[in-house]
Amino acid sequence: MSFENLNLHPSILKAIADSGYTEPSPIQAAAIPEVLAGHDLMASAQTGTGKTAAFILPALQYLTEPSQSKSRGPRILVLTPTRELATQVNDAARKYSAQMRVKTVCILGGMPYPLQNKLLSQPVDILVATPGRLIDHLERGRIDFSRLEMLVLDEADRMLDMGFIDDVEKIAAATPASRQTLLFSATLEGTIAGLAKRLLKDPKRIQMTAQQAKHENIEQRLHVVDDLAHKNRLLQHLLTDAEVKQAIVFTSTKRDADMLAEDLFAQGHQAAALHGDMNQGARNRTLTRLRNGAIRILVATDVAARGIDVAGISHVINFDLPKFAEDYVHRIGRTGRAGSQGIAVSFASGKDALHLQRIERFTGHAITPHVVPGFEAKRPMRSSAPAGKRGGFGNSDRRGGYEGRPNGNRDGYANRGGQNRGTGAGRPASRGR
Repeated sequence: MSFENLNLHPSILKAIADSGYTEPSPIQAAAIPEVLAGHDLMASAQTGTGKTAAFILPALQYLTEPSQSKSRGPRILVLTPTRELATQVNDAARKYSAQMRVKTVCILGGMPYPLQNKLLSQPVDILVATPGRLIDHLERGRIDFSRLEMLVLDEADRMLDMGFIDDVEKIAAATPASRQTLLFSATLEGTIAGLAKRLLKDPKRIQMTAQQAKHENIEQRLHVVDDLAHKNRLLQHLLTDAEVKQAIVFTSTKRDADMLAEDLFAQGHQAAALHGDMNQGARNRTLTRLRNGAIRILVATDVAARGIDVAGISHVINFDLPKFAEDYVHRIGRTGRAGSQGIAVSFASGKDALHLQRIERFTGHAITPHVVPGFEAKRPMRSSAPAGKRGGFGNSDRRGGYEGRPNGNRDGYANRGGQNRGTGAGRPASRGR
């Protein structure tokens, strides 16, 4: 199938061709006709499969026809859980509308209110926003949703995880009942199904891959570690490998991200931190430097697990395992983008055995243990379950599971004592404190 078969406007097809795409991805081929037919939609697809274009392209198709309303408010509203994802969606909308006269506005936390007020005072076609900041403007009467035609909930599961469910429902209640609603999520069950029942009308359901997608183009490795010092030595060794072009190192807390980035920078790596305490300007500068290759090692919290699309990320390293198994899938999806090969490395001690089980059960994939000579663990973890049996690592230490440990301190960087943190000019500029 080609994009021409999807009955998109010539100006959209020209922008797609200029972007270098020749045929739609499976999620695009399945979703776009349903959206253009006017159906509400529940869709799940593996990260990196072109999901954003699956709703942006039909939204732009609607915008090729003039609105029947004289309102200045948006015709398309896209809600995302994070600022990074909002920026990515906004960039995609501008790229695919390059041959059209479309006004796209991005409203998110960290931007000055006067600038946002000015943007919202002008006619808007596509509004991309994070729920918290949009609620602020909605409560102040600065947004008119009277001509809204489409509401898109992108990464809806993540918005619920972050506590935005009330905001999402309040925003939806302020939009016309006649709107078309599209919901994209890693899972379509449980709480998401309940939300969809309340907000969507007879939706079409598309699930391109099983929830337990295996990321076949990503090699997943497990390194068993004894403690924090062991983690640090192993990380330093791995990052000296020439095959590591660019890497994202995930930590459990913002403080850990800052401290680890400082240490790596002091050791001579082009490293910087990215987390939610940084202001928007600092986050944007860090991401620009990452895309330009000025940053080789990005140390991040899960704020970066969704919404970062950088083709050069060759490795993802889970310095700390994620709190939720779903976040493991999104973390490793930062590498192996658009069909390229990637490597995902996870550090785990015996205390993480139960948590590893949960990740393996969720993904349906046993993470392959790897040992680097000279960096062997003194307290090895029990082996993975035999092929064909889920459950992964044994239950030899259920006491050290992730839940219930205060403030993420489970071998965490916050417990590292007096290790070198780097000082003065040696600290990365984008720490954002």
